[in-house]
Amino acid sequence: MRVIYPFTAIVGQHRMRRALILNAIDTRIGGVLIRGERGTAKSTAARALAALLPPVQVVKGCRFGCDPNHSITWCTECRERFAENENQPVETRQTPFIDLPISATEDRVVGTLDIEKAIQKGERHFEPGILASANRGLLYIDEVNLLDDHVVDVLLDSAAMGMNIVEREGISFSHPARFILVGTMNPEEGDLRPQLLDRFALSVEIHGILEPRQRVQIMERNLAFEADPEAFREEWLAQENELSARIAQARELVNHVRYTSRDLLVIADLTAKMQVDGHRADLVILKASRAQAAFEGRDTITPRDIALAAELALPHRVKAGPFRQSEIGLTQLEEQIEQLKGATTHGTPMEDEQNSPESDSDQKKSQPPPISRLAANPLDPSP
Repeated sequence: MRVIYPFTAIVGQHRMRRALILNAIDTRIGGVLIRGERGTAKSTAARALAALLPPVQVVKGCRFGCDPNHSITWCTECRERFAENENQPVETRQTPFIDLPISATEDRVVGTLDIEKAIQKGERHFEPGILASANRGLLYIDEVNLLDDHVVDVLLDSAAMGMNIVEREGISFSHPARFILVGTMNPEEGDLRPQLLDRFALSVEIHGILEPRQRVQIMERNLAFEADPEAFREEWLAQENELSARIAQARELVNHVRYTSRDLLVIADLTAKMQVDGHRADLVILKASRAQAAFEGRDTITPRDIALAAELALPHRVKAGPFRQSEIGLTQLEEQIEQLKGATTHGTPMEDEQNSPESDSDQKKSQPPPISRLAANPLDPSP
């Protein structure tokens, strides 16, 4: 079995890790687009997150991994079986990681209905596609800007609805398609159309780390992993398990996180000042704010949560307008976000600690950080 580089061992790139974890907590946020040059841990982070996520309970024998506790999202086959037998056996599966090939066609993505069997034998036969495999897992698209626009549309529609519905000649089949959508791209190879860019809920632009000590740390950790992957992963196992547990707890809490009319007004005022088109950004910021609060174990959102969500939800939308002065818009956005952060008077002790520099001995040894620092580290608000 291939050993995956630990998520918590990734150096820096805090916004990328935060965006990934927020989507892991609530897949309804709508995915994340990671834009950056080669060699900045984009694909490593996506694979590491999938390996980190807690196992999921599924209806035993279901081809689509239906959630036994949410019958409203069941596939056509599970609904039919349930009508005949109320006892649905349950099994546990690892969170799937699906790598979408650039050459994927629409049929390969959504699946196909065998019309010939339906007409001749009256049987409904559905051949699952990539969306079925990705349900309740992570769907990774490398070089998403090179994928056919129509296929990207289909993927984003499914990610937004949480359901894949295939209809042919009056015959239909549906199954859940709730997954963490992660797209990565190198802007040097071309950008996405603005319409598709807006469909990604969160976006992060990352660059190679220039701080010498951190670059040394990256080299040391990668060499240690290459020399003995099992031992390296074991070294980080406690941190991985703690973060996995926090994500699982946040998933349980996120639907209970409350917000007020004032919170909604703060979000609307922010997007209106930035002249953001449409209303998708407002909803994304609210969902990401709730996920941020849930990760920190709170049942109410704060202005700081809204600010951290806006950092991920707005930059690619502020840039999208062809007749706007992008740089001025981004400067104004940063000012607005800093004002919101300032509305929270004091950070928690863990937040203050995570922003302090590591000691020289930590850098030299390249050892895992203390658990007290790890828990907040993936959602570090620093750029």
